Amino acid sequence: MTTIQAPVTPRELLVFEGARQIGADERIIAGTGLPLLAALLAQRTTAPGLKLIIESGVVFPEVVPTPISVVDPRIMHSPSRLGSLLEVLGGFVQRGLVTTGFLGGAQIDARANLNSSWIRRGAEWVRLPGSGGANDIGSHCAKVVVLTTHEKRRFPQHCDYVTTPGFLDGPGGRERAGLGPLSVRVITDLCVFSGDETTGELELTALMPGVEVEDVLENTGFRPRIAAHPRAVTEPEEPELRLLREELDPRAKYFPERRTP
Repeated sequence: MTTIQAPVTPRELLVFEGARQIGADERIIAGTGLPLLAALLAQRTTAPGLKLIIESGVVFPEVVPTPISVVDPRIMHSPSRLGSLLEVLGGFVQRGLVTTGFLGGAQIDARANLNSSWIRRGAEWVRLPGSGGANDIGSHCAKVVVLTTHEKRRFPQHCDYVTTPGFLDGPGGRERAGLGPLSVRVITDLCVFSGDETTGELELTALMPGVEVEDVLENTGFRPRIAAHPRAVTEPEEPELRLLREELDPRAKYFPERRTP
């Protein structure tokens, strides 16, 4: 067996940190891409009892890497049920049976609200893909994990449009809207933000290797709360990195930066 020489990339580390957010026996909902890889990493390492649910209606599959969409047959291998979007969002998510939801978004604001619907460009509005199941997940899951690259335009003070509720307008905002409590982790290639309803804001709680607080602030459109001592995100051991590269994504479909020209 050869030794992996290339160090972990920032986007790979983002996936490993996402996997660390998953408890041993959680039910989670995740789409294809980096969230799915994070879920599969957790299932193969620290959370073997994890139950995966896919928005397209696939319940508890044994995923054959590497699917390219939520309707790829490889994501439908040996499930407990092949159902529908209505069954997953209505029967699982809205009933509170899903612990953690993995999401993305074009914008994430200081109150952990997400936008995947409309972006303002000067006097014009640009249409984005929309909610899908994101609003259901943000409204009904107790924990939301967001995986994203860190760009200033992605982190405005206020979203141009709120597709998915985080803490809405701050402490008590979710309760006033008739929603349950929520904890949030936003994991980027620079840092980890955490949030709960106590403050209703995102707080910088961890830094990726080699990243300083100033690097995060320069690339964020709002000034987040900053933990007294942000922890350093740990890099994976070689067996974990090998699992990701050789078994879960052997063709580097989700990490083009690793592909050999």
